[in-house]
Amino acid sequence: MVAAECVPFAKAGGLGDVIGALPAELEAMGVECSVVIPRYRSIELQKHGFVPFEVPGERRVPFGWEELLYDVHAGRLPGTNVNVFLIGNDRFFDRDGIYFDPHTGRDYGDQADRWIFFNRASTEFLKQVFPGVDVIHTHDHQTALIPAYIRRFYRRDGVFANTGTAYTIHNLGYQGMFPREVIWRAGFDDAEFYPTSPFEFYGVFNFMKVGIVYADVITTVSPTYAREIQESREYGYSLEGVLRERSHDLVGILNGIDVKIWDTQNDPLISAPYNASRLTGKRENKRALLEEFGLANANLKWPVLAMISRIDVQKGFDLLAAILDDLLTKDLYFILLGSGNKETESYLRTVAGRHPHKASIRFAFENGLSHLMEAGSDIFLMPSKYEPCGLNQMYSMRYGTVPVVRATGGLNDTVSEYDPATGQGTGFRFHDYDPVHFRNAIDRALSFWPDRKTWRRIVQKGMRQDFSWSRSAKKYLEVYERVRGRQ
Repeated sequence: MVAAECVPFAKAGGLGDVIGALPAELEAMGVECSVVIPRYRSIELQKHGFVPFEVPGERRVPFGWEELLYDVHAGRLPGTNVNVFLIGNDRFFDRDGIYFDPHTGRDYGDQADRWIFFNRASTEFLKQVFPGVDVIHTHDHQTALIPAYIRRFYRRDGVFANTGTAYTIHNLGYQGMFPREVIWRAGFDDAEFYPTSPFEFYGVFNFMKVGIVYADVITTVSPTYAREIQESREYGYSLEGVLRERSHDLVGILNGIDVKIWDTQNDPLISAPYNASRLTGKRENKRALLEEFGLANANLKWPVLAMISRIDVQKGFDLLAAILDDLLTKDLYFILLGSGNKETESYLRTVAGRHPHKASIRFAFENGLSHLMEAGSDIFLMPSKYEPCGLNQMYSMRYGTVPVVRATGGLNDTVSEYDPATGQGTGFRFHDYDPVHFRNAIDRALSFWPDRKTWRRIVQKGMRQDFSWSRSAKKYLEVYERVRGRQ
């Protein structure tokens, strides 16, 4: 696997969680798996046990008119035999941030060059060390050029002749689009930059399009998202036609969660343990959560509605802003942990100020606090405009917190509407991206809150769902078997 992130070494989002968990599950199934990521400045080499790794042969890669050196450090995923290799070059990765400069909040100006170098160096490293590997699995636009390098530059020389390529789209909204002149630094002929070519996309060079065209198989992170990104420009971001052309090679596989870390009976980050059969500890976590957010004199009979999210339109904050003032006239509490758009933050701050005894917001992200929020809240809100997979709805159900979600992407695949006639369902959903529909879904959830027997049934249904990585890993193994040996 080649990616830009891997927990616990480097993380900016959900991609890091996937690369930190999936290889371990594959190893448990008998797959020999290695991971390649950049050697960022933030990775503490000694702490994680990384040591210099001697690469046989040349450690130079072509880069435009230049040839650049790379270095390699080797370690392992904690608790596994999964090898992790760090590809280093201080010109590109000796910086404070992964994707953007934390001092300015903006992408690095040489973003294209950073990932071109990493793609070329990673492919050359794999050639030297793993020439007979069955599958190379790349992720998102940061590693999207590798399938093209394999097919265009290596298979014709006999290297990787029987190696299949898999490419996973984690979020189609971030495609890696750069000026036309980038193509020659990437090693391709400028003559190939023409409309409908694998490299051209409305006048720019699109890394993700290259990965989609050249990979043997494409996966994305939920079955519904795999369908959505082919159906409309809203979800496909103008790549829907390219994706439809590869529809027979496009597979949606739902992400899993780490059930060892997210375990209500053995979570050191919550106040009291509990399980689906014995829920008394959830009340203690609710008390601790309300105190943490300055609502110490709260009424524990009122439901706590929570959100943990990047504050962004994609996450449905325009819908929340439209209903929050009115929602807080009810007997309930609202708690938010997250940061993002400053204008939205400012508005939410004024709403919370109008309801100081019912609403509390912390504009930050704290991993430990996110566990307590899942354990202590009663209803979790995810009104996303689009959501390729989503993890918090799975954490919520596992922690006995009932999700209210928009039925899109992975939210649609993981949360089912509660049906009082059958007693089936794990949460509440709405379809149209509209504040009225969002509010109606919340009201449906709140209507069942006073009925403690029914509420307990919904909670227990969610807690007993299987969102472990083992199920997802089996589906990835099916993909690998499909592409292994493809030429």
